[in-house]
Amino acid sequence: MQISENITKMINGQIKAEFESAYLYQDIANYYYEKGLHGFASWFQVQAKEEVEHAEKFIAYLHQEGKNVVLGDIKKLGKDYASLEEPLQIQIDHEALVTSLIHAIYAAARKEDDFRTESFLVWFVDEQAEEEEHSRNLLQEFKFAEKADALIDLDRALAERK
Repeated sequence: MQISENITKMINGQIKAEFESAYLYQDIANYYYEKGLHGFASWFQVQAKEEVEHAEKFIAYLHQEGKNVVLGDIKKLGKDYASLEEPLQIQIDHEALVTSLIHAIYAAARKEDDFRTESFLVWFVDEQAEEEEHSRNLLQEFKFAEKADALIDLDRALAERK
């Protein structure tokens, strides 16, 4: 049984979303690099590469199923973020969006009794849970680090007491 045109269309949409994710994360990496935060830049560059790998898995699946891959346009980025924290929140929101898209494909496959696509998507469902957790943890650690700097400053001020 071949996958339906509906599932094919949804997967092509997911391919676009994965490439958009890579583009977004490279944009964020550029932002952090230009701010002198090379560790953050590196982390987002790795994220961008992972998203390309995800797109490639979806492409390979469509090829395996004898379906055509249709690559959609990706919008121009280059946003100047309001703060160092903003891209981290954008990542959380973006990963939640990607999760919802994968869940929609999974639900459609289940409705159509498309067991192969369901099976294929299990890895992505699990991966998205991990991606969302990593995104939340990074923001939480960032907020802690900001507070830790303030705590160090306070400690230095308190040390000056005579």
